[in-house]
Amino acid sequence: MVDMENVEASRKWLKTSLETSSAIASALDESESRLKLLNQRCQSLKVSLITPISMQKCLFLDIDSVLCSASAILKVIESIHQLVNSLLTDTSSNLCTYVSDTKKLEEALKFIADNCRLAAGWLHVVFEFLQGTAIASELYLLNVSRYLRILQEMQALEVGARLDGGFLSVAFDKLEIEFHRLLIANSMPFRLVSIASPPTATQAFPDTVTGKLQTIAERLNANGRLNKCQSMYVEVRGMNARRTMKTLDLSYLEIPTAEFEVIHDVASYIDQWGSHLELVVRHLLEIEFSLSSKVFEKIGPEAWMGCFAKIAIESQILSFIRFGSTITKIKNDPFKLLKLLDIFRVLNGLRLKFNQLFNAKACEEIRTVTKDLIKKVVDGASRIFFQLPSQVKLQRPSSPPTDGSVPWPVSFITDYCNRLLHGTYRPQLAQVLEIHGSWSKEEYEEDVIFSLIYKTTKEISVKLDSWSKTYEDINLSYLFMMNNHCHFYNLKGTMLGNMMGDSWLREHEEYKDYHASLYLRNSWGKLLLVQKHFLSYSNGIVTSQDLVKRLNAFNLAFDESYKKQSSWFICDEILRENVCKYLVEGIVPIYRAYMKSYNLSIENDAKVAKHIKYTTQGLENMIRSLFQPKLRKNPLFGLFLPSQAEYQKNRDIQKRTAKKICTLS
Repeated sequence: MVDMENVEASRKWLKTSLETSSAIASALDESESRLKLLNQRCQSLKVSLITPISMQKCLFLDIDSVLCSASAILKVIESIHQLVNSLLTDTSSNLCTYVSDTKKLEEALKFIADNCRLAAGWLHVVFEFLQGTAIASELYLLNVSRYLRILQEMQALEVGARLDGGFLSVAFDKLEIEFHRLLIANSMPFRLVSIASPPTATQAFPDTVTGKLQTIAERLNANGRLNKCQSMYVEVRGMNARRTMKTLDLSYLEIPTAEFEVIHDVASYIDQWGSHLELVVRHLLEIEFSLSSKVFEKIGPEAWMGCFAKIAIESQILSFIRFGSTITKIKNDPFKLLKLLDIFRVLNGLRLKFNQLFNAKACEEIRTVTKDLIKKVVDGASRIFFQLPSQVKLQRPSSPPTDGSVPWPVSFITDYCNRLLHGTYRPQLAQVLEIHGSWSKEEYEEDVIFSLIYKTTKEISVKLDSWSKTYEDINLSYLFMMNNHCHFYNLKGTMLGNMMGDSWLREHEEYKDYHASLYLRNSWGKLLLVQKHFLSYSNGIVTSQDLVKRLNAFNLAFDESYKKQSSWFICDEILRENVCKYLVEGIVPIYRAYMKSYNLSIENDAKVAKHIKYTTQGLENMIRSLFQPKLRKNPLFGLFLPSQAEYQKNRDIQKRTAKKICTLS
């Protein structure tokens, strides 16, 4: 019901507006006809003056025409007084009528300014002629004298000058006040919340208000008063844009470059930057673009684009571009490549909208800084990407982890390359490299990304042998190789694993199994040898001294192996469980059997009992506690600086993508 009432009210308002417009149009047509008639009379009067004075009959007719023209001018002056009284009313009561009266006043003053001097000259000639003839009556002389005096007074007042400083100027002042009032009353900041629900230009400004602003702007422009009108528009809408921007937390836009150097995770700021920039462009600036074009539509694109450009600057669009430039200035590292690709993705997604909004000459500053940012992003991302293989080579002198785990270069580079191959970054990287190649006049090769990532991964995988040879303990070397080959094999099913190929993955699987066998056979060999002595005497007569000796030998061998390997780490959880299971099955049953065989002797001999350091369950628990992850500090890897959170995230990815794990027997 409310909607129907609104529709009915709108219909009545539109009907009234149409009737008013029709009446105004009729009045203007009537005024135009009268002015044309006066002009025709003036022209005929001019011709009649050229006619020889001897043609007295025609002369008197011409004198009548001159008097009629002068009388018409006086009537126009009367209408001016009526229009002035009308323009003293409030503009907001009936804006259309007020603007129409203003236009009529313009035309009337222009008519008088154009014709008053000419008519006065004609009357002066006629008056001099009539004074020198006997045929002129006193009435003629009186009328001509009166009209001449009035026109001469008007000349002295310089009616034309009133176009800028009289009644018309006051009317324009009132129109400017009304223009400003309408802007203030209808400019309200709104919340930039979601791309999915953008406000419309109609919501920001009703069409009726836009129409009024357009009418006022057109009238002021016709009289050279557009500049002040534009200044008011930019001031009000610019302030509204600033107030709207305050609904967002944009403090990060002012962070200096020096602070970004020590902030490792800038990704959250870039995510904010991207979503905020999209909100500002697609919501705020698109609305201001539409409003400006409507308000100044009939004046021309230069008028409204100039206003929009200034409002866009008030919306902090340049601060957003400067933030992107700040990111391009931080030191080069692989994370920076991802940040630059994120920036490129945002700018590329807004490319068509930028071209639509900032294509005019008035937006030259915005276009220039945006192009400069895109160039820095493309050049910076391409340079970092092409340097990846050489950066990996620089890591050859580095030492492997002391716990035999996967080195940071290996885990970071493989996870990093996986991210580059993912759908989030690969399309952006391909486009960046293509643009960079076009600027360098180089032909873009579609497989350049795969080729360079393949080269980078191969480069890091061949470093394993050189790293393993730096360990003094051969068993730790075996565990190191087992860990790393398992890491590469676990890439199966990932983007990087698919790119490297099945043969490459099978090769790492075989190496993993091979080094696992070497480790298990050699690392606990001394303990297993001691256990063989346990079994060799299980059927003979064993003295308490022998039992003590064998228990001490077992304790010493186990303690030595456990102490050495308690700081070692097996990265893959399933592989770690399988290794512990194998050790438990190889050590605990023999220990349990031995203890069971000599249980009676041990219980009856206190000297032997005190040398029993481990229970069967305790021994199993200690073995299963081996190779667990430790809290470690992040090492520095050249330009690669992964955080602990990043490392844990990468490990979770590996667990989810692992398809097959070595089963030890």
